Amino acid sequence: MASPTTAVRRIRRHAGEAVFLRVAGPDGARNRERIHSTPGPRWFAPDRPVRRVHGDASMFVGGLAALLLQSLHPVAMAAVAAHSGYRGDPWGRLHRTSTFLAVTTFGTSADAEAAVARVREVHARVRGRTADGVPYRADDPDLLAWVHIAEADCFLRAHQRYGRHPLDPAGCDAYLADTARVARALGADRPPEDVRELASRMARFRPCLRPTAASRDTARFLLTDPPLPGAARLPYALLAAAAVDLLPPWARAAVTGGTGPAAERLPGPAARAGGHAVTRAIRWALPPAPPPSRRG
Repeated sequence: MASPTTAVRRIRRHAGEAVFLRVAGPDGARNRERIHSTPGPRWFAPDRPVRRVHGDASMFVGGLAALLLQSLHPVAMAAVAAHSGYRGDPWGRLHRTSTFLAVTTFGTSADAEAAVARVREVHARVRGRTADGVPYRADDPDLLAWVHIAEADCFLRAHQRYGRHPLDPAGCDAYLADTARVARALGADRPPEDVRELASRMARFRPCLRPTAASRDTARFLLTDPPLPGAARLPYALLAAAAVDLLPPWARAAVTGGTGPAAERLPGPAARAGGHAVTRAIRWALPPAPPPSRRG
């Protein structure tokens, strides 16, 4: 009979593998090894804040909150609904997004540049019109700025609330300066490089943000009908409640419409308790990243 310690290790390994597979996909282990172990210069040194934030389990809350917040830009949401395939292949989209974040944060400069070039190539082909007839293109610097601002805001908020080692004020500014480098490479217009500038740019976008039929459909999909097995539903519900609670009050109301399942409408303290519980569980389960290459 296995000892209690051995049983716990086995549970931890299986749980970590299941979470990692969901997020990184079937090629995740191979990509992880290549990203962290390939020798060569990186965009970001090991002590940079972007590595601390993007390597923490708080990203699970921040990532979901960012998707919800991004959906409130009607033009950006129209482009996502028409071209991203998030409903038909939600896990594929998650795998691609998580791999891009990992490559640009931890990978070699050459791999980061190649990843950015691939995204820009895809963006250059995405064109269309909203239901109201407004033309859009995915490489629009203003739309790219909105997507980046929503991500940076939510990733940072989540880290400051649920991260193992929250940043001090100078670290928050440095994190935004780090992420601005990636946003500029993608073509975003003047990505913010400190907390003050982030708040100012968010306020500038605020008048054009509102719920639409597409954003409400996205919220239902992400919050109430995710493609998950039964065993994963409860932890995901806690994650979803924490993500909704992370949003500013106006965005929270726009995303949920004041309705939805009980977990999604948990009061702040309960949502945060659930968020801490699920991020700690993810942090416990996930295996550590491979050691970085000493060469190059």
